[in-house]
Amino acid sequence: MRAGGLEAALSPAVGGALRWLALDGVDLLRRAPDGSDDPLAMASFPLVPYANRIADGRFHFGGQDYHLPLNFGDHPHSLHGHGWQSGWAVTDQSDDAAQLTLVHRPDARWPWAFTARQHIALSPDAIVLTLALTNDAEDNAPVGLGFHPYFRADADTRLQFAARSLWLSTPDMLPERSVPANGLGDWSALAPVQGESLIDNVYGGWDEMATVERGDGLRLTLTASGADWLHVYRPPGSDAFCLEPVSHMPDALNRADGMAIVAPGATHSLSMRIEIGKSDQVLPKSAGIA
Repeated sequence: MRAGGLEAALSPAVGGALRWLALDGVDLLRRAPDGSDDPLAMASFPLVPYANRIADGRFHFGGQDYHLPLNFGDHPHSLHGHGWQSGWAVTDQSDDAAQLTLVHRPDARWPWAFTARQHIALSPDAIVLTLALTNDAEDNAPVGLGFHPYFRADADTRLQFAARSLWLSTPDMLPERSVPANGLGDWSALAPVQGESLIDNVYGGWDEMATVERGDGLRLTLTASGADWLHVYRPPGSDAFCLEPVSHMPDALNRADGMAIVAPGATHSLSMRIEIGKSDQVLPKSAGIA
Protein backbone atom coordinates (compact mmCIF):
# COMPACT_ATOMS: atom_id res chain seq x y z
CA MET A 1 0.00 0.00 0.00
CA ARG A 2 1.25 3.49 -0.82
CA ALA A 3 0.17 7.15 -0.54
CA GLY A 4 2.86 9.65 -1.51
CA GLY A 5 6.01 8.63 0.35
CA LEU A 6 4.13 6.61 2.97
CA GLU A 7 4.16 2.84 2.45
CA ALA A 8 2.76 -0.09 4.42
CA ALA A 9 2.61 -3.85 4.04
CA LEU A 10 0.04 -6.24 5.51
CA SER A 11 0.10 -9.93 6.45
CA PRO A 12 -3.57 -10.99 6.47
CA ALA A 13 -2.69 -14.63 7.19
CA VAL A 14 -0.58 -13.61 10.21
CA GLY A 15 -3.26 -12.25 12.51
CA GLY A 16 -4.36 -9.51 10.11
CA ALA A 17 -1.13 -7.75 11.04
CA LEU A 18 0.71 -4.71 9.73
CA ARG A 19 4.23 -5.82 8.72
CA TRP A 20 5.77 -2.38 8.40
CA LEU A 21 5.06 1.31 7.98
CA ALA A 22 7.68 3.58 6.41
CA LEU A 23 7.95 7.15 5.12
CA ASP A 24 10.43 7.67 2.28
CA GLY A 25 12.12 4.44 3.32
CA VAL A 26 12.38 5.37 7.03
CA ASP A 27 10.61 2.90 9.34
CA LEU A 28 7.99 4.52 11.58
CA LEU A 29 7.10 1.34 13.46
CA ARG A 30 9.12 -1.79 14.15
CA ARG A 31 9.59 -3.74 10.91
CA ALA A 32 8.82 -7.46 10.85
CA PRO A 33 11.78 -9.63 9.85
CA ASP A 34 11.66 -10.90 6.28
CA GLY A 35 9.73 -14.14 6.09
CA SER A 36 8.45 -13.99 9.68
CA ASP A 37 5.06 -15.55 10.37
CA ASP A 38 5.06 -14.66 14.08
CA PRO A 39 2.34 -12.07 14.90
CA LEU A 40 4.42 -10.93 17.88
CA ALA A 41 7.18 -9.87 15.46
CA MET A 42 4.89 -7.62 13.39
CA ALA A 43 4.65 -3.82 13.41
CA SER A 44 1.09 -3.93 14.76
CA PHE A 45 -1.81 -6.36 15.11
CA PRO A 46 -5.51 -6.11 16.05
CA LEU A 47 -6.94 -7.18 19.41
CA VAL A 48 -10.32 -8.90 19.10
CA PRO A 49 -12.71 -9.96 20.64
CA TYR A 50 -10.98 -8.72 23.81
CA ALA A 51 -7.76 -6.94 24.70
CA ASN A 52 -5.05 -7.92 27.16
CA ARG A 53 -5.67 -10.57 29.82
CA ILE A 54 -8.59 -12.60 31.16
CA ALA A 55 -7.47 -14.05 34.51
CA ASP A 56 -6.93 -17.82 34.20
CA GLY A 57 -9.09 -17.65 31.06
CA ARG A 58 -12.19 -17.74 33.30
CA PHE A 59 -15.18 -15.40 33.56
CA HIS A 60 -18.91 -15.39 34.32
CA PHE A 61 -21.39 -13.79 31.92
CA GLY A 62 -25.14 -14.04 31.42
CA GLY A 63 -25.55 -16.62 34.15
CA GLN A 64 -22.90 -18.98 32.76
CA ASP A 65 -19.30 -19.74 33.57
CA TYR A 66 -16.76 -19.80 30.75
CA HIS A 67 -13.18 -21.09 30.52
CA LEU A 68 -11.09 -19.98 27.54
CA PRO A 69 -7.90 -21.79 26.48
CA LEU A 70 -4.60 -20.28 27.59
CA ASN A 71 -3.06 -19.07 24.34
CA PHE A 72 0.35 -17.63 25.21
CA GLY A 73 2.86 -20.33 26.10
CA ASP A 74 3.08 -20.92 29.83
CA HIS A 75 1.44 -17.58 30.68
CA PRO A 76 -1.35 -18.24 33.22
CA HIS A 77 -3.97 -16.02 31.52
CA SER A 78 -5.72 -15.83 28.16
CA LEU A 79 -4.26 -12.96 26.15
CA HIS A 80 -5.53 -10.54 23.47
CA GLY A 81 -8.35 -12.70 22.10
CA HIS A 82 -7.64 -14.87 19.07
CA GLY A 83 -7.79 -12.42 16.16
CA TRP A 84 -4.00 -12.03 16.35
CA GLN A 85 -3.63 -15.82 16.02
CA SER A 86 -6.06 -16.21 13.09
CA GLY A 87 -5.91 -15.76 9.36
CA TRP A 88 -7.93 -12.85 7.96
CA ALA A 89 -9.36 -12.60 4.43
CA VAL A 90 -8.71 -9.64 2.13
CA THR A 91 -12.20 -8.45 1.21
CA ASP A 92 -11.31 -5.12 -0.43
CA GLN A 93 -8.08 -3.58 -1.68
CA SER A 94 -6.75 -0.55 -3.55
CA ASP A 95 -3.39 1.20 -3.85
CA ASP A 96 -3.86 3.09 -0.56
CA ALA A 97 -6.44 1.07 1.39
CA ALA A 98 -7.51 -2.47 2.27
CA GLN A 99 -10.17 -4.27 4.27
CA LEU A 100 -9.48 -7.51 6.13
CA THR A 101 -12.29 -9.70 7.48
CA LEU A 102 -12.40 -12.40 10.15
CA VAL A 103 -15.55 -14.54 10.48
CA HIS A 104 -15.73 -16.42 13.79
CA ARG A 105 -18.09 -19.22 14.68
CA PRO A 106 -18.52 -20.21 18.35
CA ASP A 107 -15.78 -22.49 19.67
CA ALA A 108 -13.59 -22.94 22.73
CA ARG A 109 -11.73 -19.70 22.00
CA TRP A 110 -14.88 -17.54 22.17
CA PRO A 111 -18.49 -18.66 22.65
CA TRP A 112 -20.15 -15.95 20.53
CA ALA A 113 -20.23 -15.67 16.74
CA PHE A 114 -18.94 -12.45 15.24
CA THR A 115 -17.60 -10.84 12.09
CA ALA A 116 -14.62 -8.51 12.54
CA ARG A 117 -13.59 -6.07 9.84
CA GLN A 118 -10.33 -4.16 9.86
CA HIS A 119 -9.98 -1.24 7.45
CA ILE A 120 -6.53 0.21 6.80
CA ALA A 121 -6.11 3.47 4.86
CA LEU A 122 -3.06 5.56 3.99
CA SER A 123 -2.74 9.25 3.18
CA PRO A 124 0.59 10.97 2.50
CA ASP A 125 1.03 11.83 6.19
CA ALA A 126 -1.03 9.26 8.15
CA ILE A 127 -2.32 5.73 8.52
CA VAL A 128 -5.80 5.06 9.91
CA LEU A 129 -6.84 1.62 11.14
CA THR A 130 -10.46 0.94 12.08
CA LEU A 131 -11.59 -2.26 13.76
CA ALA A 132 -15.31 -3.09 13.86
CA LEU A 133 -16.97 -6.19 15.33
CA THR A 134 -20.55 -7.18 14.50
CA ASN A 135 -22.26 -9.53 16.94
CA ASP A 136 -23.56 -12.48 14.88
CA ALA A 137 -24.81 -14.36 17.96
CA GLU A 138 -28.46 -14.63 18.98
CA ASP A 139 -27.76 -13.09 22.38
CA ASN A 140 -25.92 -10.09 23.79
CA ALA A 141 -22.16 -10.56 23.79
CA PRO A 142 -19.23 -8.81 25.49
CA VAL A 143 -16.87 -7.11 23.04
CA GLY A 144 -13.40 -5.66 23.50
CA LEU A 145 -11.18 -4.13 20.83
CA GLY A 146 -7.72 -2.63 20.47
CA PHE A 147 -4.53 -2.26 18.48
CA HIS A 148 -0.99 -3.30 19.43
CA PRO A 149 1.51 -1.09 17.52
CA TYR A 150 5.25 -1.30 18.21
CA PHE A 151 6.99 2.07 18.01
CA ARG A 152 10.74 2.28 17.49
CA ALA A 153 12.73 3.64 20.44
CA ASP A 154 16.27 4.85 20.96
CA ALA A 155 17.92 6.98 23.63
CA ASP A 156 16.45 10.16 22.09
CA THR A 157 12.84 8.96 21.82
CA ARG A 158 10.34 10.84 24.02
CA LEU A 159 6.70 10.11 24.83
CA GLN A 160 3.86 12.31 26.07
CA PHE A 161 0.20 11.61 26.88
CA ALA A 162 -2.42 12.62 29.43
CA ALA A 163 -4.44 10.26 31.63
CA ARG A 164 -6.20 10.35 35.00
CA SER A 165 -5.10 7.05 36.54
CA LEU A 166 -2.64 4.18 36.37
CA TRP A 167 -3.24 0.58 37.41
CA LEU A 168 -0.36 -1.09 39.22
CA SER A 169 -0.06 -4.79 38.43
CA THR A 170 0.38 -8.08 40.23
CA PRO A 171 3.51 -10.14 39.43
CA ASP A 172 1.49 -12.05 36.81
CA MET A 173 0.42 -8.75 35.19
CA LEU A 174 -3.19 -8.36 36.33
CA PRO A 175 -4.39 -4.92 37.49
CA GLU A 176 -4.16 -4.69 41.27
CA ARG A 177 -4.89 -1.12 42.35
CA SER A 178 -5.44 2.29 40.84
CA VAL A 179 -3.11 5.20 41.61
CA PRO A 180 -2.66 8.67 40.08
CA ALA A 181 -1.36 8.62 36.52
CA ASN A 182 2.09 9.79 37.63
CA GLY A 183 2.44 6.89 40.08
CA LEU A 184 5.37 5.39 38.15
CA GLY A 185 6.60 8.56 36.47
CA ASP A 186 5.22 11.53 34.61
CA TRP A 187 4.24 11.21 30.94
CA SER A 188 2.31 14.49 30.93
CA ALA A 189 5.42 16.16 29.48
CA LEU A 190 7.78 14.64 26.94
CA ALA A 191 9.89 12.03 28.74
CA PRO A 192 12.47 9.44 27.59
CA VAL A 193 11.05 6.05 26.68
CA GLN A 194 14.03 3.76 27.00
CA GLY A 195 14.76 2.23 30.40
CA GLU A 196 15.71 -0.95 32.19
CA SER A 197 12.45 -1.62 34.05
CA LEU A 198 9.42 -3.39 32.61
CA ILE A 199 6.40 -1.24 31.87
CA ASP A 200 3.21 -3.27 31.33
CA ASN A 201 0.45 -1.07 32.75
CA VAL A 202 -2.87 0.38 31.68
CA TYR A 203 -3.79 4.05 32.02
CA GLY A 204 -7.41 5.10 32.57
CA GLY A 205 -9.06 8.36 31.65
CA TRP A 206 -6.77 8.64 28.64
CA ASP A 207 -7.68 11.54 26.36
CA GLU A 208 -7.10 9.40 23.23
CA MET A 209 -3.92 11.17 22.13
CA ALA A 210 -0.21 10.39 22.53
CA THR A 211 2.89 11.98 21.00
CA VAL A 212 6.17 10.26 20.17
CA GLU A 213 9.12 12.54 19.42
CA ARG A 214 11.98 10.74 17.69
CA GLY A 215 15.67 11.51 17.61
CA ASP A 216 15.56 11.83 13.81
CA GLY A 217 13.23 14.85 14.09
CA LEU A 218 10.00 13.03 13.26
CA ARG A 219 6.91 13.36 15.43
CA LEU A 220 4.32 10.57 15.47
CA THR A 221 0.92 11.55 16.85
CA LEU A 222 -1.37 8.70 17.82
CA THR A 223 -5.06 9.51 18.19
CA ALA A 224 -7.88 7.08 18.80
CA SER A 225 -11.64 6.86 18.94
CA GLY A 226 -13.52 4.37 21.11
CA ALA A 227 -10.45 3.78 23.32
CA ASP A 228 -10.80 5.11 26.87
CA TRP A 229 -7.71 3.18 27.97
CA LEU A 230 -4.07 3.19 26.90
CA HIS A 231 -1.87 0.20 27.68
CA VAL A 232 1.85 0.99 27.68
CA TYR A 233 4.26 -1.92 27.21
CA ARG A 234 8.03 -1.44 27.29
CA PRO A 235 10.26 -4.50 27.59
CA PRO A 236 13.44 -3.72 29.55
CA GLY A 237 16.22 -2.37 27.34
CA SER A 238 14.18 -2.89 24.17
CA ASP A 239 14.44 -0.86 20.97
CA ALA A 240 10.64 -0.90 20.67
CA PHE A 241 7.68 -0.07 22.90
CA CYS A 242 3.90 -0.36 22.54
CA LEU A 243 1.12 2.19 22.90
CA GLU A 244 -2.07 0.13 22.78
CA PRO A 245 -5.37 2.02 22.46
CA VAL A 246 -7.97 -0.34 23.94
CA SER A 247 -11.65 -0.21 24.79
CA HIS A 248 -11.34 -1.72 28.28
CA MET A 249 -8.85 -2.49 31.04
CA PRO A 250 -7.22 -5.92 31.45
CA ASP A 251 -9.41 -8.65 32.98
CA ALA A 252 -12.43 -6.39 32.44
CA LEU A 253 -14.86 -9.32 32.28
CA ASN A 254 -14.09 -10.05 35.94
CA ARG A 255 -14.39 -6.44 37.09
CA ALA A 256 -17.16 -3.96 37.74
CA ASP A 257 -16.51 -1.76 34.70
CA GLY A 258 -16.65 -4.77 32.38
CA MET A 259 -16.62 -4.63 28.60
CA ALA A 260 -19.08 -3.23 26.08
CA ILE A 261 -22.20 -5.39 25.72
CA VAL A 262 -23.28 -5.58 22.09
CA ALA A 263 -26.77 -6.63 21.00
CA PRO A 264 -27.34 -9.20 18.24
CA GLY A 265 -26.68 -7.62 14.85
CA ALA A 266 -25.08 -4.50 16.38
CA THR A 267 -21.51 -3.33 15.77
CA HIS A 268 -18.83 -2.00 18.11
CA SER A 269 -15.78 -0.17 16.71
CA LEU A 270 -12.46 1.43 17.59
CA SER A 271 -10.03 3.37 15.41
CA MET A 272 -6.39 4.40 15.60
CA ARG A 273 -4.66 7.11 13.55
CA ILE A 274 -0.89 7.65 13.41
CA GLU A 275 0.05 10.97 11.84
CA ILE A 276 3.61 11.81 10.83
CA GLY A 277 5.03 15.30 11.19
CA LYS A 278 8.20 17.17 12.08
CA SER A 279 9.26 18.07 15.59
CA ASP A 280 9.35 21.84 16.14
CA GLN A 281 10.77 21.94 19.63
CA VAL A 282 13.89 21.02 21.54
CA LEU A 283 13.28 17.85 23.51
CA PRO A 284 13.43 18.39 27.30
CA LYS A 285 15.71 16.24 29.42
CA SER A 286 12.86 14.92 31.55
CA ALA A 287 13.50 12.13 34.03
CA GLY A 288 10.74 9.93 32.58
CA ILE A 289 10.41 6.40 33.95
CA ALA A 290 13.60 4.48 34.58
